[in-house]
Amino acid sequence: MLKKLLPLGLVLAALAAGFALGVYALPVMIARAAPEAAQVEAVSATAISRGRFDRDHPSSDWLHWGDGELWLSTTHIAFSGSMAPGPDYRLFLSPTAISSAEDFLAHKSSMTEVGDVRGFNGFVLALPEGTAATAYTSAIVWCEGFGQFIAASDLKAATPTGSSAP
Repeated sequence: MLKKLLPLGLVLAALAAGFALGVYALPVMIARAAPEAAQVEAVSATAISRGRFDRDHPSSDWLHWGDGELWLSTTHIAFSGSMAPGPDYRLFLSPTAISSAEDFLAHKSSMTEVGDVRGFNGFVLALPEGTAATAYTSAIVWCEGFGQFIAASDLKAATPTGSSAP
């Protein structure tokens, strides 16, 4: 009996390993390239708020993290840094400070979903029409598919330097 179950167990283990590898590798293979430096600079030059994703955030771990600078203008949000690759990442803006998955889930209904994060070496996203950027105090990257906290940043006032956003 064991001789018949061993091959089946090996096949199932190989399928599980292949699935897990695919979940990790597919987003990396289809990731968007990092934005041009000029695009990020245009948002940072007109930023009303700025923040930082910290790899050592208490709610991040070795598979789920972001590390770099974030700028919010009245029309766009830009991130310069890196993020752990994964599927189905979404960027949210919150009027409430968010520091954990529990906080995120408790306040999700009051947040604005900005859009999909499809690159892991920075991004520039347009804010949805009618978004009042000054109403938000936190930016959060969340994996919608797995319900996983990736990164969060408090947003602090920034002084724009006068260039236009992309």
